[in-house]
Amino acid sequence: MSAQTEVADLREDVRGLSQRVGELSLRVEQLEHENAELKASVAAHGAADSVTPAQFNGAVADLNASIKSAVEASRTEILAKVAAQMENLAKQTNAALDSIAKAGPAVQARAPTQAEAARPAFGGSFPKEGVSYTVQKGDSVGIIAKRTGSKVQDIIDANKLADPSKIQAGQVLFIPGGK
Repeated sequence: MSAQTEVADLREDVRGLSQRVGELSLRVEQLEHENAELKASVAAHGAADSVTPAQFNGAVADLNASIKSAVEASRTEILAKVAAQMENLAKQTNAALDSIAKAGPAVQARAPTQAEAARPAFGGSFPKEGVSYTVQKGDSVGIIAKRTGSKVQDIIDANKLADPSKIQAGQVLFIPGGK
């Protein structure tokens, strides 16, 4: 590389650097102008409108403390109400138990519950000897009774079928007196 070429390259580099310095100077002037505008705006609005981070954090801490206090007071009030209700229920239960005890054994006998009344009663008078039968597709208890010579009610009682219409193919039934 010749000396002239090196000088030309250096001049080009200097020109590029000068241009960059000019751009940066312009940007600095713009930032100084914006900064002056912001300072003027803060001065116009006054410092009373602004809050420091420490002031903000203090206000948040105070708010959290008051919320925590209110929650504790509410919790205590709710627990007191629940305790009073439980005590009232206990008194009512004890009064009911006392009245049942005083009424004697005649009152203590109870009617069956709805679930007990709805539960089917299975008879035990079916023949104890019989055969096993695997339910086929399309079978019903009536069809099985006819095929095997058994009685429908005996099949229901022996297998404790709460709903005889819900037998399924593959299910194995005991057929009392069946052939």
